[in-house]
Amino acid sequence: MNRQGLKKALIIVHDLVMTGVAVLATFYVRFEGPFLSDRLVHLPLFLPPFIAFAGVVYWFSQLYRAKWRFASLPDLFNIFRAATILAVALLVVDYVLVSPQFRGTFFFGKITIALYWLIQMFLLGGPRLAFRYLKYARSRHTLGRDASTPTLLLGRGSDVEVVLRAIEAGTVKKTQPKGILSYRADDLGQSMRGVPVLGTFADLDQVIQDFHERGTPIRRLLATPSALMPEANPDMLLARARRLGLPLVRVTSLGEGMRDAELAPLEIEDLLLRPTVQIDRKRLETFIRGKRVLVTGGGGSIGSEICTRVVAFGASDLLILESSEPSLHHILENPTLLSSDTNVDGVIADVRDRDRVREVMNEFRPEVVFHAAALKHVPYLEKNWTEGIKTNVFGSVNVADAAVEAGADTIVMISTDKAIDPVSMLGATKRFAEMYGQALDAEFMGRNGATRIIAVRFGNVLGSVGSVVPKFKAQIARGGPITVTHPDMVRYFMTTREAADLVLTSASHAEESRALTERTNGDERASVYVLKMGQPVRIYELAERMIRLAGYEPGEDIEIAVTGTRPGERLHEILFAREEPRTEIGIDGVMAAKPIFADRARVDQWLQMLDRALANGDRALAEHVFEEAIPEFKRRKPAPPPAVPAPQARLASN
Repeated sequence: MNRQGLKKALIIVHDLVMTGVAVLATFYVRFEGPFLSDRLVHLPLFLPPFIAFAGVVYWFSQLYRAKWRFASLPDLFNIFRAATILAVALLVVDYVLVSPQFRGTFFFGKITIALYWLIQMFLLGGPRLAFRYLKYARSRHTLGRDASTPTLLLGRGSDVEVVLRAIEAGTVKKTQPKGILSYRADDLGQSMRGVPVLGTFADLDQVIQDFHERGTPIRRLLATPSALMPEANPDMLLARARRLGLPLVRVTSLGEGMRDAELAPLEIEDLLLRPTVQIDRKRLETFIRGKRVLVTGGGGSIGSEICTRVVAFGASDLLILESSEPSLHHILENPTLLSSDTNVDGVIADVRDRDRVREVMNEFRPEVVFHAAALKHVPYLEKNWTEGIKTNVFGSVNVADAAVEAGADTIVMISTDKAIDPVSMLGATKRFAEMYGQALDAEFMGRNGATRIIAVRFGNVLGSVGSVVPKFKAQIARGGPITVTHPDMVRYFMTTREAADLVLTSASHAEESRALTERTNGDERASVYVLKMGQPVRIYELAERMIRLAGYEPGEDIEIAVTGTRPGERLHEILFAREEPRTEIGIDGVMAAKPIFADRARVDQWLQMLDRALANGDRALAEHVFEEAIPEFKRRKPAPPPAVPAPQARLASN
């Protein structure tokens, strides 16, 4: 038996012993003399089955799901419920069975049963509350004794209290709460778990100065989720923290019982987006748990996040296919993967190598394939167009064919919003890969157990390799200038976590739609999924806001230089083609469209022509194929940048 099992066994023994003690204590308090002796004589016959019954009641009342150190009102309610069930059971047995049929008088009686109910609740709940208090007292003593970091907590009262509990429980370590700042005036003058509310966010500078004058300088600011809400003005908070030279950290998660609290540095990109799209965690766990999953390009920005999410949701096996040895090593050393129960392995392979991909797929036999391997930077693919076709088109063909041959249930191709009305090689190659997947998906439509092949379109992913936000941060760190290709350029943004969850959510819906497809002949069959990313962001305003968040003024401290659009770049991105029929899938935050594609024979002809274009280095032939396959594909020359307008509207905090 492991340590955790031993602890639970000791708790169960404690509760059963306390049940017997409660009955004995009740008799000794309620009766004396011959009345007590009469009942003690019958106790060996009554007590063992009653204790066994009590054990069953405690188990189903969930007394053993929570640790004693986290004992709270829900746990006390469970004790109240269990004690009440036992008291009612005694009342029924005593009044219905014992009194009229065996004794002619009550063995317990109403007063005795009520007394037992009180004593039983005290003996079950008292030790739990005492244990929690001892843990609390010890944690407070440890906080005062250890070299903890003096910290100000930022946020509304309810969020701060949860963090304080996590600090007391030891989940958040090396943190000594010295005070609280709230953006809500009604929190002023209050104290939470012994920590006072010292003011609002506007009082930050004065509060920091007061602590410094008292000889206990604040070393860190801790922002709760409410401190990052738009009404809290988090931009001002981050700018002030940087000006004061104080690290600002955020609470990334608060799990049940505060056992999963984590802290991470607050980054600029945490404030750049609308509120994060929430996912149905149970849905994804149901879909992924126990499955064999393969991720191509698993060492990249999106691929690595998909890997960590797949592991978090309980996949039985994960195979990472990666052409870069350093990237493969980096993801395989990820602590989340190393500490999971999933069997994780990796292989070095290039999606361009058809035979190698088939070999890997047939050996691993995945149930779900996430195809994230791609070349994705517009300027590079404009120069190196052959490499884009080899990887994004033929690599996708190789992965899809091999996965189908290996019997995969679902294949998800990672695409881009640049695939709609494409003007670049990136957009054209990605759109063509979508079309191949849709043609293959249609070929299997209606067959029982057939593979589903779908595409997921992303906007710009914050923090991914090549994203504009890390580039702007590096330029700000160097003192500028920030380079923007066009003042009117706008883009959609999403986080890597949102991107990965969108991929998994889309795959779960595709699998669910399999039975529906067979009933409706594919009429409701979605093939392209897109996250609802809100309003697109103007890149020039994004640059201005990032400069301000860093504590500078655009145009004064750091310049913004307009360099002109690059080859293959356009000002606006589109999520769906004009002729793509939308379909409602009933999942919040996700949009979908039905497929539009050519038949498989026509797609194969285009593939043969692309193969010939690669062999001959004939870019004109390749572009002709794309124009024929994708009528809206137009080669455009970059437009010269217009004069930069004077900044007016600022980027909203959401």
